[in-house]
Amino acid sequence: MSTITRAEAYLVDIPVETVRTDAVQAFLKQETLFVEVRTADGGHGTGYAYTIGTGGTAVLALLRDYLLPHLVGRDAARVEALWRDLHAATRATAVGAITSLALAAIDTALWDLRARAAGLPLWVLAGGAKDRIPLYDTEGGWLHLTEDELVAGAKASQAAGWPGVKLKVGKPNPAEDAARIGAVRAALGDDFDVMVDANQSLTAAEAIRRARLLEPHQLAWFEEPLPADDVAGHELLARATSIPVAVGESMYSIGQFAEYLRRQAAGVVQVDVARIGGITPWLKVAHLAEACNVVVCPHFLMELHVSLCAAVPNSRYVEHIPQLRAITRTEIAIVDGHALAPGEPGLGIDWDRDAIEDRRVA
Repeated sequence: MSTITRAEAYLVDIPVETVRTDAVQAFLKQETLFVEVRTADGGHGTGYAYTIGTGGTAVLALLRDYLLPHLVGRDAARVEALWRDLHAATRATAVGAITSLALAAIDTALWDLRARAAGLPLWVLAGGAKDRIPLYDTEGGWLHLTEDELVAGAKASQAAGWPGVKLKVGKPNPAEDAARIGAVRAALGDDFDVMVDANQSLTAAEAIRRARLLEPHQLAWFEEPLPADDVAGHELLARATSIPVAVGESMYSIGQFAEYLRRQAAGVVQVDVARIGGITPWLKVAHLAEACNVVVCPHFLMELHVSLCAAVPNSRYVEHIPQLRAITRTEIAIVDGHALAPGEPGLGIDWDRDAIEDRRVA
């Protein structure tokens, strides 16, 4: 029987692997929320979500005090029913980051359990559209880096076989952004993808102005130019520029994505499995984007997004930001700038249980 007999949540802190800054914040640490689920027939699933430095204990409290008690005695195989029931139980705090992160930790554990029980990798169970995904590199593009450092990092990424790099923008002087991006494009040539990310730091008017300055550099996308709740501003920008507008890492419901797609305000969907509330809603957003002929290039969590992107046909890129190496025994396999979908049943993440225990804080 797949009846849930035990559900546990705990918090692990992972230091950042490198200094990461953008126009509005710095990545302080990865607060990683884990959920472990066990069933009467011996099944086991591990799920997780994250923050970049704040709010982890709030998510943990929601899990322990409200959500996990709803799981015991339920059928773990009924993932959709469980997600909907748990979402309904927290309706007073939804839609929002804390609730979505808590739901994601549970939902990814249930999918891990389900895939293990089926003897299948997650990417096959969820669709099996492809077995490898191109990677783009973000680690050499942070805002605090000098122009020379940006160029050197981008050239190193190109030499390593990455098909693209992402650079942060949002300097006080728009001309400085344009000069930095122009220097990278000149160094890399035209046959290489360059993306930029403003981390919600601009107004619509300023985003349109900067997009026009950046258009000559043939960008693959302009990411999070405006606050995520400014759908109208993104719609204006999308109409004003030839650069695809990318959004999604700061959106927490399927309905938010539906509104962006309905208004043609997004040319790239960057749905984050933790922030949307798990694999169950992630797949719905990905297929919604597919129906609108829009690509999916998820934010962060590359170890899990490799499998999800391999599951769906309209995935284009996975973002390469290593952050789990301190608590995993192996890394994602990379060949010619592509991440290979894992072959093991479940999520395909090789957790180092001793390292996790050493970093457990709550």
